[in-house]
Amino acid sequence: MRVTHLGHACLLVEAADRRILIDPGSFSSGFDELTGLDAVLVTHNHADHFDPERVSALLRSNPGATVHTDPLTAEKLRAEGLAAVPSRQGEDFTVGDVVVTPVGELHAFNHAAMPRIPNVGVVLRAEGEPSLFHPGDAYDGEPGPVDVLAHPLSAPWAASRDSIAFVGRIAPRTFIPIHDALLSEVGHRMYSGHIEQFSGVEGLTYVPLRDAESATF
Repeated sequence: MRVTHLGHACLLVEAADRRILIDPGSFSSGFDELTGLDAVLVTHNHADHFDPERVSALLRSNPGATVHTDPLTAEKLRAEGLAAVPSRQGEDFTVGDVVVTPVGELHAFNHAAMPRIPNVGVVLRAEGEPSLFHPGDAYDGEPGPVDVLAHPLSAPWAASRDSIAFVGRIAPRTFIPIHDALLSEVGHRMYSGHIEQFSGVEGLTYVPLRDAESATF
């Protein structure tokens, strides 16, 4: 499995000869020119995870890509005449030999003035390759055992104590920080360091992918 961080919450995951893009949003860059995509996955309908105009252009350049999104985003895409399959917890689907397991239902609570919307994280698994969990914007998902956690490092809805507890509960072998566009380099190191130091996960490997950087697992 090869993972490329395209900024903030956007990942390009290459596994089992498939190219899967997750959460191409307004804070991300480098996904607009991608071709050969097999699927585009969207966890929820916030601009930093889903940029409608840029994604529409991306899909025109990747006519063979299937689109799987949370139910709200699927509804909005269908209203624009674009095909999208709603992802729901308990309804696995496949992209070639990659099994995608939807996890969770709602965005984390932010504040009373912001309504909670659907948020469906995704676990990617393929035989002989590591598994990866991208939770979108929530810490309450139950993905089962996973090797690589794409961890939302900083957000208006996130408290550091909950972030650390989430990594401790999921107990991945490796964590990749995402949802980091609002952090300075100093803040990035501090939040990631707290997770390494306090999550209690023995042997946890931290892979600090920055924008446009890739790693193979």
